[in-house]
Amino acid sequence: MNRFGNLSWLAVGIVAFAGAMAGLAQAAPASADEVAIRAQTTSWEKAYNGGDAKSVAALYAEDALLLPPGVSGVNGRAAILAFFTKDVANSKAAGAVFALNPKTDVGVSGNMGWESGTYKVTVKGAVVETGKFLSVSRKKDGKWLYIRDTWNADAPPAPSAPVTAPPAPATPPAPAAPKK
Repeated sequence: MNRFGNLSWLAVGIVAFAGAMAGLAQAAPASADEVAIRAQTTSWEKAYNGGDAKSVAALYAEDALLLPPGVSGVNGRAAILAFFTKDVANSKAAGAVFALNPKTDVGVSGNMGWESGTYKVTVKGAVVETGKFLSVSRKKDGKWLYIRDTWNADAPPAPSAPVTAPPAPATPPAPAAPKK
């Protein structure tokens, strides 16, 4: 009986050691590439809120695809610049501030990386939208650039104004019965 008791303690010790090692693996410091991808997102937020559409667009690869909610995809850096020039101006005019939650998930495999997280938009301090994003980046010449970027709100879009049918054409009066 004692012999089996010692084996049980040994098994418990091995499981505890394995659990401790798994915890250390999760607590490993972020790689330089993970740090660079998060820095890219911080740069995006700073440029967007600063009204600098050119700096926002510069974070995208020439062949990037932007997938904003509610509109068609935007292909290429030049088209992305045009999109953000209008979008940033509209946000500035409305007093909107885009805040990305710094706690994001990041992954890297070779020269490809991704980041996902959440955001909120405020106007005069009031939260007007919350949502999530997913960005895919490619490392080229030592620099990470977005190649795919999308986001969407947590709440469904506001309903559009009801479509009213055009008024029915007036029906001409029925012809009068012939007089006899």
